[in-house]
Amino acid sequence: MKFTYRIIIFFVVILLSGCLYPESELEKSQTPNEDQVEQVQLAIERYQEETQGLVPIKTKSSDTPVFQKYLVDFTALKERNLISEIPGNAFENGGVYQYILVTPEDEPQVKLIDLRITEEIRSVNVKLQVYRDEHIYPPYGEEIADGVYKLDYEKLGLDSEPYVKSPYTKENLPIVMDTSGKLYVDYRIDLYQALQDYDHLYETGDDIRFLLTDHTPFAPAYSLPYTVIDNEPVFDLNL
Repeated sequence: MKFTYRIIIFFVVILLSGCLYPESELEKSQTPNEDQVEQVQLAIERYQEETQGLVPIKTKSSDTPVFQKYLVDFTALKERNLISEIPGNAFENGGVYQYILVTPEDEPQVKLIDLRITEEIRSVNVKLQVYRDEHIYPPYGEEIADGVYKLDYEKLGLDSEPYVKSPYTKENLPIVMDTSGKLYVDYRIDLYQALQDYDHLYETGDDIRFLLTDHTPFAPAYSLPYTVIDNEPVFDLNL
């Protein structure tokens, strides 16, 4: 009887260990670890030194938005032994972040895209495409800026306005649409906070999205251009 009891305890411990381990690994995969970002940054800089200024990026189409365009090529870094392993939170290693480069031609900076934002955009886009297959025109809601609209979420079968969780402030950021029906994240909440929090020299006509990459490890993926007027962020589709 004692032997049977010990066997049961043994398997319970094994089972619990099996449950706990994936949870710890999941946490690693979802944490924006700035040490890992810094390690990749150093690897990028060493790669440039060894290749006369080249950067290890995956090729994407020329019309890819700037904050999603330059994906870090971890294979190229590993081939030169500049990293021993891919970061645990990277998409390539089962994580929820894509590592990208901002301004790769001029002092490239490593930043993160939160792929949970990508997934939410994709989810709404599926509903949008189903709607357009039947009605052709997108379900425009209120126009919030020149050429920028809310979605008529009820026409998409949603219970409320779609949003994503901000990687910066953790606030809920609305998903908006342009005249062609393309979806974007509205980062004005984050940009307003950044304009208050950080000293800057941005002026009207400048693209202030770089204020977010100047001070955080995240890239504002799926964003429209913004400028600043009277210290307020505003859309500027001409940038």
